[in-house]
Amino acid sequence: MYLIGYDIGSSSIKTALVDAQSGEVIDLVQSPSVEMEIVSPRPGWAEQDPETWWKHVIAATKKIQESHPEKLKEVQAIGISYQMHGLVLVDESMKALRPSIIWCDSRAVPYGSKAFESLGSNWCLSHLLNSPGNFTASKLKWVIEEEPHIYEQAKYLMLPGDFIALKMTGNPVTTVSGLSEGMFWDFSKEEVSGELLDHYGIDRGLIPPIVGTFSEQGRLSREASELLGLPVGTRVSYRAGDQPNNALCLNVLQPGEIAATGGTSGVVYGVVDTPQYDLASRVNGFAHVNHTKADPRIGILLCINGTGIQYNWIRQNCAPEGISYPEMEAEAQRIPIGSEGLSILPFGNGSERMLENVDMGAYICNLKFNRHKQAHLYRAALEGIAFSFVAGMKIMREMGISIEVLRVGNDNMFQSEVFSTTLATLIGSEIQVLETSGAIGAAKASGVGVGIYQSPHEAVSAQEEVRRYHPLQEKASYEEAYHQWEKYLYGVKAP
Repeated sequence: MYLIGYDIGSSSIKTALVDAQSGEVIDLVQSPSVEMEIVSPRPGWAEQDPETWWKHVIAATKKIQESHPEKLKEVQAIGISYQMHGLVLVDESMKALRPSIIWCDSRAVPYGSKAFESLGSNWCLSHLLNSPGNFTASKLKWVIEEEPHIYEQAKYLMLPGDFIALKMTGNPVTTVSGLSEGMFWDFSKEEVSGELLDHYGIDRGLIPPIVGTFSEQGRLSREASELLGLPVGTRVSYRAGDQPNNALCLNVLQPGEIAATGGTSGVVYGVVDTPQYDLASRVNGFAHVNHTKADPRIGILLCINGTGIQYNWIRQNCAPEGISYPEMEAEAQRIPIGSEGLSILPFGNGSERMLENVDMGAYICNLKFNRHKQAHLYRAALEGIAFSFVAGMKIMREMGISIEVLRVGNDNMFQSEVFSTTLATLIGSEIQVLETSGAIGAAKASGVGVGIYQSPHEAVSAQEEVRRYHPLQEKASYEEAYHQWEKYLYGVKAP
């Protein structure tokens, strides 16, 4: 008996096959092997074709089928994790009407800012827990204003995970967690926000039927079965945005528990049991995977768009061709803490919520031609990303969220000792690295939706700890470098 999970990212589609009884990961693959293209027709825009995601869902599943054809025939349930905040519009035939406006697209910021002012900051924060900002609802308002011919054809609005589930089952549904990440959910009423829909002029009929995060959400159609090699009627029984799902993977389900990721973007995600918000909406609150009206679980999310994508840019444009990340890490470790005065601000991937939706771009500060070499850039990039985490986590602490232990997956930025030690030392907390991934978590969570596991905690409680990063006792050099970086940040931000 097996479970399969999909992680629908903006870089690739990852797929995991898991033994439901032992929890063993049978296979973990991704497609494509290089990053999927993000199309930017104009500055600040970011789009992807939803059919491209589906194409790579098929390709990744075929890779598993090549190695484990018999095991795929015994898959009992499907789980889906997906990139948050994207907008997909489908027509009557359930086909996408335009490319998805994805998470790092900044075009809707003016609409969200105007709504925040018109609806009132107190109302938005107490009902939505956020400014409408650059979230899915604001992206749909952009379509209403700029592409009315597209809006007129729309049957349903969807998040990326809703669309992939639709391709699998033909059943258009969504979840409370998903609606909350799009700013469609009113936490004070525990229902779809009629006030926001009315303000934006969004037809209520565009909201698909709502199902539970852990529930039977549809069954695999014959057409999808033939494409994927999975049994007809296999239940799709879990879906969640990538950051709530990442927290689930790391067994971050209860108040006081904290998770983080450091992929294309960087995220810190803490669970609380009462609706909370930041007055400046620099961090955001969403319904966690186990949220209910009777037992609230709110995920407070700090998102930094320009993290791993910045380090990849350094590798592609400032490093020798063919160099690996471990090789860059080894060179960075030979550079002193603080990179001999070189600082990098990593905010070059669209508007940054933690900076109040300023799209400031990235900056290399205090570059000395006679002193700094490529390795200085590597270390300064890693430190700059860590410093951005520290700046954001200050906001969370101001909200009363303590950070005792940070749980992270064994991938991306947290494989860097320079980055992880810098972060652990400055926040004064241990970082626990666990062997898991979004696709694995989605697979295990699907077992909850079909009754194989009795709770999310049971599904993910057995985690292998890979390593721990400990705060260093001597942190003066780290603090000095951080304060210098912070001066550059607020100097650049100043009008």
